[in-house]
Amino acid sequence: MAPSPLRFCLDYLSPYAYLAWLRMPAIAEKHGRALEPVPVLLAGLLNSVGSIGPAEIPAKRVYVFKQTFRIAHEQGAPFSLPPSHPFNPLLSLRVTAAVEDVAERTRLVTALYSAAWGRGRGIETPEQVGAVLTEAGFDAKALLERAQQPEVKDRVRKNTEDALAHGAFGVPSVLVDDEMFWGVDSLGHLERYLEGRDPLTRADLERWRDLPATANRRPEGKPRP
Repeated sequence: MAPSPLRFCLDYLSPYAYLAWLRMPAIAEKHGRALEPVPVLLAGLLNSVGSIGPAEIPAKRVYVFKQTFRIAHEQGAPFSLPPSHPFNPLLSLRVTAAVEDVAERTRLVTALYSAAWGRGRGIETPEQVGAVLTEAGFDAKALLERAQQPEVKDRVRKNTEDALAHGAFGVPSVLVDDEMFWGVDSLGHLERYLEGRDPLTRADLERWRDLPATANRRPEGKPRP
């Protein structure tokens, strides 16, 4: 039986996912795993777990830019800010979900990420997305039309629900076997797991799951007793 693929849950909104994506093909090849890009809606993940995005916290929004800029420099990766952020990634996600062939979907993900975060271009409107599709050799008209089909829209929703069911709460998330690795800074841990050198044991995890909580953050505005 072939080993399970590395299912890379992505949303083009995240510069962290862009930087992680650049490293994923080499990781997959090194460890003999197929790479499968899975478009999910970050807003859907955040809403389901009751969280907000980094760009919704002013100080964190600035820090995200500084950190991702530094990571990109460290990786030697091209890095430019898109015209706006947060932006609406839904059309790009649906276009990605409309591509059935995994190799072609992988190529499209690279093209869209390169446009948004490598060259600082918009990927929100049909005109913007269509231009990227055409430059990458895709049939822009056909894919943009397919992206509006109910089954494709539903695919992004189902991908998001499946990611949640497997423990994802943000992007980038890599789902492999029964594990989930979140964030560009988790890729080293992912590699150790794939090499059979994960230091985390089932006993460690069960102890953490059963560890009691003796403090809870107060709801906003509620006075201390």
